[in-house]
Amino acid sequence: MMLNSITDVDGILVGHHTDLQNGTGCTVILCPPDGAIAGVDVRGPAPATRETDLLRPGHLVERVNAIVLTGGSAFGLDAASGVMRFLEEKKMGYDTGVARVPIVPAAAIFDLAFGNANVRPTADDGYRACVAAKNNATEQGNVGAGTGASVGHLMGAKQVTKGGLGTASQKIGKDIVVGAIVVVNSFGDVVEPNTGEILAGARKPAVSGWVNSGDAIKNGITQTILSRTHTTIGVVATNAALTKEEANLVAMMAHDGFARAIRPAHALFDGDALFALSVGRKQGDVNAIGHTASEVVAQAIVNAVNAAETLHGIPARKDLK
Repeated sequence: MMLNSITDVDGILVGHHTDLQNGTGCTVILCPPDGAIAGVDVRGPAPATRETDLLRPGHLVERVNAIVLTGGSAFGLDAASGVMRFLEEKKMGYDTGVARVPIVPAAAIFDLAFGNANVRPTADDGYRACVAAKNNATEQGNVGAGTGASVGHLMGAKQVTKGGLGTASQKIGKDIVVGAIVVVNSFGDVVEPNTGEILAGARKPAVSGWVNSGDAIKNGITQTILSRTHTTIGVVATNAALTKEEANLVAMMAHDGFARAIRPAHALFDGDALFALSVGRKQGDVNAIGHTASEVVAQAIVNAVNAAETLHGIPARKDLK
């Protein structure tokens, strides 16, 4: 039975470290023991990332052992060091002849304006997330790297809505599975992809309702208070066999899911990044996998804001209905 989770892809485990008190956390996506073919597409102009160059075509290493999604901005990338420690203890990683070096790319959101800016995910937190990793239905909303996420930053901190972490999956044909996990901390509003209805985003001052960030910026309304505090990051995975080049293509196509569910997407100070993982040997059509990846990314974004809970004074969608 499908769980509508990235863990529907056989071999993928997900673990979280969640710090509700300080409003931050990290999430680890663990690959099978032999790793996963990986690609990446960093579409946002202001990313906080680690080991992304390694994943592009033309570079030596093809397989990764884990991906880390984290809060804490660039500080939070330290969580990946704890994941490396965990994997080294399991004797997993790239064999250099003298030691195995775990390959752990990572991406971070800016959540320092949410909760306590002085507390960020650490290497120990990354290790704890690995220990907690499971293959069951992934928690959503205020969990892991989504703990301090918010959406709709156009009008400043007082008008944002709670973001979070979401996941989704689909099956193609009889046996190809594509899943996604996304941390939604976007500048733009989150919308229902099929109708364009705003689900969460910049709230109108003093009255109920949404500003509609896309229309507002076209009409010359700008806000710089939180201009550097947003980014949406995620991972798509499949049990289909992909080359490194194909994994990069799937990551690129999956970014369409951002545009389906976030408006505007890929804004100037966003650091949007998507990783793609291939953990299987099944034969599938790359175009179908990439298109499905965009759909599950969009659904994961919607699931994130639907599951989010009000925290640290930032209201969730469910409390604004």
